[in-house]
This record gives sequence, C-alpha cells and structure tokens, in this order.
Amino acid sequence: MSAAVPQASARADTAPGAQRVLSDINVKVAGQGGDGSLTIITLLTQVLSRRGFHLYSARDVASRIKGGHAAATLRGSTVQRGGMGDNIDLLVAFDEEAIEIVGGRVAPDGIVIYDASRGPLPGGYLADTVRVFAVPFGRMAVRDLRRDLFKNSVAFGLLARIVGIADDEAEGCMRQRFKRLPERLVNANLEAMYKGHAFADDSGLGEGEGPWRLSGAEPTKRVLMGGNDAVAFGFLAAGGRFYAGYPITPATELLDWLSARLPAFGGVAIQAEDELSAINMAIGAAMTGARAMTGSSGPGIALMQEAFSHLGSAEIPLVIVDSQRAGPSTGMPTKPEQSDLAMLALGGHGDIPRVVLAPGNPHECFDAGVLATNLAQRLQSPVIIALDQAVAQDAMTVEPFDLGGVTIEHGKRLSPDDVAGLKEYRRYQITDDGVSPWAVPGTPGGMSLVTGNERNEWGQVSTNPENRVRMMDKRARKVDLARDSLPVGHRFGDPDAEIGLLGVGMQGGVMIEAAERLIDAGMSVQVLRPRTLWPVAEETLEFIRARRRVYVIEHSASAQLHRILAAGGASSEAMESILKYDGTPFRPAELVDAVMAGEGGTP
Repeated sequence: MSAAVPQASARADTAPGAQRVLSDINVKVAGQGGDGSLTIITLLTQVLSRRGFHLYSARDVASRIKGGHAAATLRGSTVQRGGMGDNIDLLVAFDEEAIEIVGGRVAPDGIVIYDASRGPLPGGYLADTVRVFAVPFGRMAVRDLRRDLFKNSVAFGLLARIVGIADDEAEGCMRQRFKRLPERLVNANLEAMYKGHAFADDSGLGEGEGPWRLSGAEPTKRVLMGGNDAVAFGFLAAGGRFYAGYPITPATELLDWLSARLPAFGGVAIQAEDELSAINMAIGAAMTGARAMTGSSGPGIALMQEAFSHLGSAEIPLVIVDSQRAGPSTGMPTKPEQSDLAMLALGGHGDIPRVVLAPGNPHECFDAGVLATNLAQRLQSPVIIALDQAVAQDAMTVEPFDLGGVTIEHGKRLSPDDVAGLKEYRRYQITDDGVSPWAVPGTPGGMSLVTGNERNEWGQVSTNPENRVRMMDKRARKVDLARDSLPVGHRFGDPDAEIGLLGVGMQGGVMIEAAERLIDAGMSVQVLRPRTLWPVAEETLEFIRARRRVYVIEHSASAQLHRILAAGGASSEAMESILKYDGTPFRPAELVDAVMAGEGGTP
C-alpha cells in the first residue's frame, strides 16, 4: 500500500488572514514544577466546556515535590477523543527548557507564547512558520504585582485573546477559578490578566481580533474525571465500605477520594504502613462481610502477590486496583506503561481463579468498580482492575454516571436463619459452579476455619490427593461462572477487515484515530479494545482468528499483552507487536506509520 495517509487537521480551512475556526485544539503549558501550568489549563477547561467541547487533560511531571520540567496538556474537540493529538497547536512556555523539550511537537501553523524574562527564545526548536509571542511574564509579575506566581494569569490574558475568548468571559473564568481566595488575591490575578490583554492590544490583538476562534456545540452536562476517581466512585456506589492503601504514584487518588467520602457512608479508608499491611487489612475486612478494596501500583502489587494467592485459595472476595506505571523497580513513577499485565493475569504462587478487567475511560472505570465489587462477592475470589497511568490520572469528559442502574449483589451469603436450617455448614462445600454458600465468621453455627493450606470442605487441612484435585477443580470452575457477565470489548471500523488493531486501556483513543486515517487511505481496518484481560474472552480470540494480521499495541518492552493473548489461546503467528516503553503515549501518526510499514507501504 502506498497511498498517502491524511494527517489530522484541527481547523477548518479559511481564507488567508481570516480567523481560523478551531474544532480540535491541543494546548500545552510547560515550565518548572510550581510555575502554575495547571492553572491555565483549568481556566481553558472552563471555556471549552461551556462551548460543548469534549475534553482530555493530562499532566507530565517529574517525580519530585517541586521543580523539574512540568507540563499540563488539554485537548478540546467537538468529537470525543481518548488522547492527545499528534501536534501541539498552542504552547505556553515559561522557560527555555520547555521550548527545548516541547518545541519540536508544535504544529507548523501553531502559536507559542514564551516567557522572555530570562532571555530570547532559543533557536532551532520551532518551525519557521510558528508564530511566537515573546513576553516577559515573570518580570512583569514581579515588577508590578510583587510575585512571580502571577505570571500564569498574565499568560492567560494573552491566550484568551489569541483563541477568541471575550474579556468578560475570561474574567468570569478567573473569578470562578480563584473564588476561594481572599479578594485581594482575586483582584491581583485579574490585574495580571489585564496586563496580558494590554500586551495583546499592543500586538494588534484587540478583543475579538485574535487569529483563532473557537468552534463549539450545544453545551451538554458532562463529568470531567480521571480513572482512579471513577473506580473509587463505582466501588462506593456498589456498596464498598472499606479501603486500605499506601500512597504511591499513580494510585494515590484512590485513597484520597475514598478517604474524603467513605466515612459519610459508614465506611473506612485507612492509610496503612505499607502495601503488605494494606492488602492484609483489606482481607480482614472482607472476612467480616464488608465489601473491601485495596490498590497500588507495580511495586506495591508485586509485594501483594502472596496475598493474591491466599485470596484465591481461601476464597475471600476482594477488589484490587493496579494503576500501572513505568518499571522495573521504582522505574518512572509518573510515566505510563502496561508492564504489570503478565503479573496480574498469570502471577502469584500456584493456580488460582481470578478475573482481570481493563477499562479504558472514566465511564468504564466506574462500571468496572461496580462490577468488580459485585463479582468478587459472587465468585468469592480476587477481582483485579488493571489501569495504567494515563487511564488512572488523565481526565476525560464523560456522560454522568447512572447511579440508579447500580445493583448490589450478595452472592451466596448465608443469613443466621439460613445457617440454622442446615444439617451442617461446610464453608468450602463442593458445588457445580465452584462457589460455596458462606456465612460471615461469628454467625451461630457457621464456623469457619481459614488457612493458607489446602483444606477439605470443612476447612480442615488436608493433603489427600483426591481432595486436592476436587478443591483445585472446584475453584477453577468459578472462572467459567464469570464469563457471561464480563464486559465485552469496544470495536471500531470494518467488521470484515483483514487488518486488526488490538490494545487495552490507554490505547483505545489513539487506535481509533489511527484507524480513521488508515481507512481514509483505503485500508480495511477494525479496532478491538478488550475490557476483559483475563480470562481471555472468546470474542478476542475470534477477532484474532478472523484477521490476516492483528497488530497488538501496548506499552511494554516484552510484549506482555501479546503473551497473555497467546496463553489464552490466540495464535502468535497472526499477531504482530507494536511496542512503546519510553514513558510517553503513542501518537496517532506513530501507529499509522508502524501499521503502514508492517503492510509494506510508505508511511
């Protein structure tokens, strides 16, 4: 295939010199940690939301408290997108390092707002066609307002004129953003913004005269949320009442969100002294009948592996969330990767039943929180939610969650009256579906013997070979019980396509954008983003069998998703990996180039 692949265009064509109408805009604000990059993005978020834009925001920060290169990004589009685009349309750069790191990604027809306080713009990083506004924001803020921190408000004043935000709307957004501050600080930020307006006036950018104008649609009520918060919300809505965790990037939001909300519902959130304590506290809570959850990232999840095995063996329900980051070891805590997948699907000591869900956006994360909480009770086993840093922490606008549709399932829970009606209570009774009726310890007549050793139906330690086989087979049957209730994958493109793109989590949005371009170039492509990682779903295996070639797209150096699919029955001959492990997300153009090269074409 040699057809040229069209690149994404953020703007409608306009006559020379006329305002460009933006229907898809990628903005990055970059500098040092503490420069206030996120403030500008937050203000612009308000503006785009009022215009009905779908939003995607992300942070790129160093693993430190303050300092080091830090950036915030925002994509606003009139169609929903699950990631950033190929290029940055508008860059606000607070220092030279921001230009050096980000400058190469600025679109040829993009705009740069540069803080010239410490010198001129570094050369050689931007295309000659990029329009630059060099303004000494920092010096102006210190000279006139006595604080360098106000430079972000100066920058926003200029940015607002560039993208066509009316002055009164910009002021309203500023007041909304800083409404909890003392009036003197609100006024200081407004004064800083007015200085940005004044610079725009001097540059010929009067109100309504900027080079760009925002498109928009009818505003719709949407929720801007990250995946960690959404999982926690789903867990709470499904009756979750106990969470134990240890702070770790990028999973800490789980603990933060639930600490602020669980007590109001009679629940408990505990910061444990380490990850081992966290999961064992959660196991103890689950034993009392509470719906419990724990969460961590790769290093903490690795420490929890023995407890995973105990959960599966002792048949204790627990939800476990892994917000993956770049490893190995401490790795790059603030960067995305999907290199825990093999550990989640196949790790642990011995063979245990488990389910691993892989949501790809906040709405799916909420649904996964609900399903995992119920499924753990139904199966009496661990249910794992596999996030990655992008899904966990990046925020997207989604439709409000349907709380009225949430049900709370108790599984085969026995009441005191149920137990009283039994001839005998066998905690690990052999059943056709592998799930034994159980009573909370302390229920009269419902004695439970819980041990890490193999046991018989009454919980007594047993090494009898026949009993061992019966118990292993009993527990394994739970996976078959779960299959019909596991979420199906998200598809896009031609159902009869010879070429498939397959990835989980953060790959969803970028795969669709890449597929759109490949389809426009004449290639027949279908995308599948499975939402169930383990057990490998039959629909996933069928998708792979039906294609001449399936490109497995993942953030892993060792092709872990590829290996999991093969372990689940997929043919390795039909799959080809496209891997990335540099700590940055795929861009649509990168996937297009890789697929075109794999098909023997010219990217």
